Amino acid sequence: MAHDFRDFEHLLRLVAIFVVGFALFIVVRAMLVPDDFGVYGHFRAGALDDNRQRPLAHAGAAACSDCHDDVVNSRAGGGHEKVRCEACHGPLAAHADDPSAQAPELPNPGTVCLKCHLPAMAKPATFPQVDPTEHADNEPCDTCHLPHSPRLEEG
Repeated sequence: MAHDFRDFEHLLRLVAIFVVGFALFIVVRAMLVPDDFGVYGHFRAGALDDNRQRPLAHAGAAACSDCHDDVVNSRAGGGHEKVRCEACHGPLAAHADDPSAQAPELPNPGTVCLKCHLPAMAKPATFPQVDPTEHADNEPCDTCHLPHSPRLEEG
């Protein structure tokens, strides 16, 4: 009978380790998880207020088209018609507020075009994919293509 009791002590020690570990987990979780976590599902409600306090970086396509309708017209019907300005030119909220405060970034066509157009198996077969070495002998894309309407070729 004494032999069985000794084996039971090992089980009690194992249970004690699990209980202490679980209690430690609960204490650490209570210290690290904010009180407003879970108010909106698996999110922290205060994250919305945190994001509202950040300054806006992007102006949006409508702000660009207010002043640059010539570019909007050149893109009409082209392959980049649905690509928004800030995808290539960077965040432009400061430029939209005061055009002299920030000039739009002129992207390097040798790199910015390849962000979308390098070949990848995950892209649809109908999406234009180019190997820059085979397609243009590593020349920048704007050597032959207009960035806003890429089907047109420069003279």
